[in-house]
Formats: sequence, C-alpha cells, structure tokens
Amino acid sequence: MRNMDYVDSDEGGFHIIAGWIDLATKELIGWSMGEAHDAALAGAALEMARERGDLRTGCVIHSDRGGEYTAREFKEKIAEYGYTQSMGRTGSCYDNAVAESQWAVIKTEIGTRSWPDRASARADLFEFIEVFYNRQRIRRYPEWGYLTPHEARQHYRQRQTLAA
Repeated sequence: MRNMDYVDSDEGGFHIIAGWIDLATKELIGWSMGEAHDAALAGAALEMARERGDLRTGCVIHSDRGGEYTAREFKEKIAEYGYTQSMGRTGSCYDNAVAESQWAVIKTEIGTRSWPDRASARADLFEFIEVFYNRQRIRRYPEWGYLTPHEARQHYRQRQTLAA
C-alpha cells in the first residue's frame, strides 16, 4: 500500500515523501523523498520496496488514483516487475486508510513540523523510519506477539521458507 505526504522546510517549502507499506507487517519497506509529485518519485520508492521487501511476482501494489500511479511510466514499472496493480475507489479515503494512518503516526512521533533544509528533513526521516519505526517501535501481532515491523517481516519470511 502506498501513500504520499509532504514535509516542510525553510528551503523551498514542501518536499514530497512517497512510501510503500507491507500490509502484513506495517513495515515501511520503501520510501523516497523528492521535489516533484510524480511517477518517478513513486517508482523510486517502489524500487526500494522491491529490493528490500522481497516482493514476488504477482504481488498486489495498492495506491490511490493519483496521476503518478496512473502514469504510463509507473504502469510500465509495475508490469516489468510482474506485479498486480490495485487502486482505491474514487473519493474513498477508507481505501488508503492504513497509509494515511502510518504517515500521521510518523509525522506525530517525529515531532518536527519544519526543517531548515531538505537534507535535514531526509536525515531525520531516515533516522526515524529506518532506525526507530521499522526496527525499534514495538507492535502487537496476533500470531507472533510483540515485535518490530522488521522482526515481523523476518518471522513471515522464515515461515515461508519452512513451508517450501
């Protein structure tokens, strides 16, 4: 599941952050930050998710109906990777509620409302997402108990390997 959000800086105002969430573990497996709200930014975040998340052929990639996700460039990337594209209904905020909620948690817990520049924003977001959110923030998983999102993904992978 994906979403885009904005972070503010004194250096040229808002910067866009795109991310892909593993719905099973709630880990933010791919993210990217840039100046343009476009298919290239969404694609860069998807590339990170693909490399880190072990996304398999047929994986469902869900998004809203934004132009960046309906763009030919993005659709070609989805087809190249062998994924299945899913989009929320027009005007339904509930279809992307997990992603919206995750950005709200990140923006609330990081505590910063504006950064002096884009580099500071990127560094703080990296620290929060990669060090704290994915690897230290404990969540309750019904099947595995209390784990970080990263640990939950490792448990899931281990289970898949044992089943094969």
